[in-house]
Amino acid sequence: MQSKASTVEQYLAELPPERQGALRRLRDTIAAQLPPGFEERMGYGMPGWSVPHSLYPAGYHCDPKTPLPFLGLASQKQYISVYHMGLYAETGLLAWFVAEHAKASPHRLDMGKCCVRYKKPEHIPFELIARLAARMTPQQWIAHYEASRGAEAAARLAPKAASKAAPKRAAAATAPAGKSPAKKPPAKVAPARKTAPRSASRQPG
Repeated sequence: MQSKASTVEQYLAELPPERQGALRRLRDTIAAQLPPGFEERMGYGMPGWSVPHSLYPAGYHCDPKTPLPFLGLASQKQYISVYHMGLYAETGLLAWFVAEHAKASPHRLDMGKCCVRYKKPEHIPFELIARLAARMTPQQWIAHYEASRGAEAAARLAPKAASKAAPKRAAAATAPAGKSPAKKPPAKVAPARKTAPRSASRQPG
């Protein structure tokens, strides 16, 4: 359930006492390590950090009026969530985080595409989250975001291109071996009309 809090402080103040300490520590840890340029704000019912329009005027493609989201925190019913969009967009960062998480925590990593979930506050590896927050600048996130948007557009166009090419491939597959698909015969050209030769004129005797 999304919070209706209008400010980050209001969100934190409304949390259950057993969650407040962990969420405040997460917020302070991330804020201290994020590279300059990100701005803290409420978005989608949770506190987070985005790339402001002053750095990326295009905004988020789902709603250009919304700054490009990057990182967020949420207190869910069953767990505390850390959302990091870079984990979904950059495979190298994801591989690094998975490997480092195995070293930093004895607990199994519970993770979605960009969401890391912790059932208990004491399971959160704060030092690792701090290192994660420091690893991507706003400019790097913008580059990854635009690259992923381009890849998605190409994926949407690929089925259309394939459907257009399918009839040609089918014709080639059904043609006899060693022969190309039948081509249209050239248009017939009418034969030239023959004209009778003129009779030779008589010569004077």
